[in-house]
Amino acid sequence: MTGLAPSNVVIVHPDLGIGGAERLIIDVALALQNRGHRVTIYTSHRDKNHCFDEARDGTLDVRVRGNTIFPAHVFGRLHIFMAALRQLHLTVSLLSELGSRDAFNSTTADNKTAEKNEHQDDIFIVDQLPACVPFLKTFGRPQKSYRQRILFYCHFPDQLLARRDEGSSLLRLAKHLYRFPFDWFEGWALSASDRVVANSKFSRGVVRQVFGADKLGDVEVVYPCVDTDEKAIAPEAKSAGPLWGGKKILLSINRFERKKDMALAIRAYNGLGAEKRKGTRLVIAGGYDNRVQENVQYHQELDTLATSLGLQTATAKTVVSALSIPDDIDVLFLLSVPTSFKDTLLVQSKLLLYTPINEHFGIVPVEAMRVGLPVLASNTGGPLETIVEGETGWLRDAHAVDEWTAVMDKVLNELSPQQIEKMAAAGKLRADSEFSLTAMGDRLEEEISTMLSAERRPFDGWMQVCVGLALIVALLANIGLFVYHMTA
Repeated sequence: MTGLAPSNVVIVHPDLGIGGAERLIIDVALALQNRGHRVTIYTSHRDKNHCFDEARDGTLDVRVRGNTIFPAHVFGRLHIFMAALRQLHLTVSLLSELGSRDAFNSTTADNKTAEKNEHQDDIFIVDQLPACVPFLKTFGRPQKSYRQRILFYCHFPDQLLARRDEGSSLLRLAKHLYRFPFDWFEGWALSASDRVVANSKFSRGVVRQVFGADKLGDVEVVYPCVDTDEKAIAPEAKSAGPLWGGKKILLSINRFERKKDMALAIRAYNGLGAEKRKGTRLVIAGGYDNRVQENVQYHQELDTLATSLGLQTATAKTVVSALSIPDDIDVLFLLSVPTSFKDTLLVQSKLLLYTPINEHFGIVPVEAMRVGLPVLASNTGGPLETIVEGETGWLRDAHAVDEWTAVMDKVLNELSPQQIEKMAAAGKLRADSEFSLTAMGDRLEEEISTMLSAERRPFDGWMQVCVGLALIVALLANIGLFVYHMTA
């Protein structure tokens, strides 16, 4: 424990959906709120039918701002540009509301009770998109004698997530030219943070390589977490009867995105053969948003793949429809599975299949270990830090489909109940000791305390912008003069 005094924590997150990044930021908010900090989440999008329970049931103070001028995209394009504009619009509202709060507090400074209960320091926590950071740094004004700092929680550099190798050579060139200013802007904006933390050692290494350690200072690791309290697991997950007549379930949970490579799970499952697949079912569940074209397309691609291999498939969008599918279905796709039913699946499954390569962290394996479910994951990225080979799960080459099939076969047909129970106990212990809400809260408060004890990191980025604009103006002027002389 750091003894950190209660602070006013403002979290800025682009879109409160149901992905891993959203789960992480919800847990950050809960970890700090549980310790007495006043936490407010600002976001540009929240669909109450497509978000985590805590973001809609009043557990957390969620404010939707910056969504009235700029759309999320333009004809399925310009996502990053629109996201940046929406966040800047959000920032205007955020600073305005903080200014109104400060004005109110200054008029009640003689009220001893209000002064005693007031949360003092302003802590901004920004993740995914750093567009707002320079503006918070420049225009945010703490109350007199209070401190104000900005912590950026980096999942992974956005410029490495952008696809640049699709389409013709001309289209790829256009994408490179389009992305260039955004890639520069990301590093420029990130350098305005007072402190940067990463979600894993793997991500930290990439962040240092891309942006340079000299710009960011000491980048520490704050692991994402799961709530390991028994009460956090939905009661119905523990009391539910056997799903689908007690079939042995192999489970994959991820957003429906190509980089998650759920196709690997389908190919490996098919490798078991018809005889060993009897009495089993592969369930592919996860984040699905009709607004996202890739989600729609990738679900169709996965369904086509499974069908081409001779597997019977079905798709369900609700728990009721999922529970009523025919017995002969081999692969079930669950779109945007509710938290309570996800817990039921985790509790009743035999093995979690975590297929992404070089995943930045990956919270789903930790969620599985929390309930004692062994994990089979790619031997790259975050899972190398969460899974202990042979103790809480297995790490295998994602390109070696037969190795994944072999582990599935081992879990379904070879391990004894005692061996499975031993792995379950090891997984629960590891989740509780390394990736609990308490552990995350401790690390966050340590990082915030370190940040508050140091001077605000200087930011001279605006000078870079001015110089850049001056060079552009000079270049345009020279081009204009050249054209004028050529046509005179």
